[in-house]
Amino acid sequence: MQLEEIRALVTEDLQRVDQTIVQRLASDIVLVNQVSQYIIGAGGKRLRPLSVVLAARACGHQGQKHVPAAAIIEFIHTATLLHDDVVDGSDLRRGRNTANHVFGNEASVLVGDYLYSRSFQMMVELGDLRIQEVMANATNTIAEGEVLQLMNAHDPETTEQRYLEVIYRKTAKLFEAGAQMAAIVSGSPREIEQAMVDYGRHLGTAFQLVDDALDYQATAEELGKNLGDDLAEGKPTLPLIYALAHAPAAEAARLREAIETGGIDDLDQITRLIETSGGLEYTARMARSEKDLAVAALGRLPAALASLSSLAGATLVESCL
Repeated sequence: MQLEEIRALVTEDLQRVDQTIVQRLASDIVLVNQVSQYIIGAGGKRLRPLSVVLAARACGHQGQKHVPAAAIIEFIHTATLLHDDVVDGSDLRRGRNTANHVFGNEASVLVGDYLYSRSFQMMVELGDLRIQEVMANATNTIAEGEVLQLMNAHDPETTEQRYLEVIYRKTAKLFEAGAQMAAIVSGSPREIEQAMVDYGRHLGTAFQLVDDALDYQATAEELGKNLGDDLAEGKPTLPLIYALAHAPAAEAARLREAIETGGIDDLDQITRLIETSGGLEYTARMARSEKDLAVAALGRLPAALASLSSLAGATLVESCL
């Protein structure tokens, strides 16, 4: 089953999510509308809201609260993108100029703040303090992840554990929170809620591992951003960390220098070193391991729900690999 076939299973839900996003983006401030519509309109896989919808259906949800829940997750994700692109100085996102490149850093930061505040308004409307607690903790964790990544930048001593901590906080935590929110709005018992938490965490980790590997093996068109952006920003991601630890001394010195300087003049050479040292293969193995853990978490759902959730969940994870 392909990703589009999975989307087809929840077409009406996704249409309602898109309608909610458009409706709740609206502001009487023109610039807010321009910036938010620019980045939301850029598209993307929308894996995060899709994962929320699928998780809710897997938990047997019969109402409509999963729709604003999915929109909340997309708003928070979009806010982080607006802020990330300013921090990283990026100029390409989803195949076109970043919002900060078009509208300026100030507008991007402030509209990102608007999306955060809008998402919290929507959380309050759901009328569940546990949802507010989960999402408040998630957004705080994401902010900490941003700071941790900043601390790791241009540091060749960054360990695999430090890297994994960053991607959990920056990426996996939002997948985790979305799946947990889906279980909460569905009224699921705590053991099912925990299964969805584990599913979201491992799904998000697999997604980020693959994304970091693609930075050294895809094209700009496939990525929707500039190839080698991570290296240019001095981010020691897992392919580079593994290569640095396993390459011969002379090559390791070259990798260390690349992390410290953030230069991409020798990107082709660095990419070859990462590949020959096994960095890409190791990262792919890690991603597949996280995929298996995500699918195993779905196996803890009741048998009556397992068919759709396992099929959809496995395909969603596979789409990250």
